[in-house]
Amino acid sequence: MPPAQLPLKDIHLPEAISWWPPATGWWIVAVLVILLIIFFSWLYRRLKRKTALKTAKKLLAKIQQDPVPDNLQKLREISALVRRVVISIWPRAEAAGLTGKAWLAFLDGGMTGAPFSLGIGQLLADAPYRDTAPTDAQILQLISLCEVWLKSCEKQKR
Repeated sequence: MPPAQLPLKDIHLPEAISWWPPATGWWIVAVLVILLIIFFSWLYRRLKRKTALKTAKKLLAKIQQDPVPDNLQKLREISALVRRVVISIWPRAEAAGLTGKAWLAFLDGGMTGAPFSLGIGQLLADAPYRDTAPTDAQILQLISLCEVWLKSCEKQKR
C-alpha cells in the first residue's frame, strides 16, 4: 500500500497542563506561608508588648529615683508613661481617646477593685491640669500602683 493511502492519523499532542488544581506541594507551601505569617505576627505583638512593659518598668523606677523634678512633674511623667504603655500594647481605637473617668475605668480593667477610679490612681486623670503638687506619699503610692498595674498587664492576654 502506498504511504499516502495508509490509514494513519497525524500526531496528537497532549493538552497543556492546567494550572488548576495545583500540585500537592503547592498546597503545602501555601498553608506553611499562611502559618508562618500568623506565627510571626503573633511573635511581633508579643515582643512589642514585652518590650513596652519592660521599658515602662525601667522608666518608672527612673522617675521614682530622680530627685530633680518636683512631685507635680513626676505626676505628669507617670501619667504620660502610663498613656504611652496603653497606646503601645492595646489597639489605638480601644484606648487612645479615653479621658477622665473612662480612662481610669480602662486602667482598672485588669485589676481587682478600682484603684484608679476610686483610689490614688485618680491623680492620673487630672495630672496635666493640677496646680498643686501631690505629696511624696501620694507619689510613692501612685508609683507602687503603677508597678502593680504593669505586672497585671503582663498577665493579661490581648
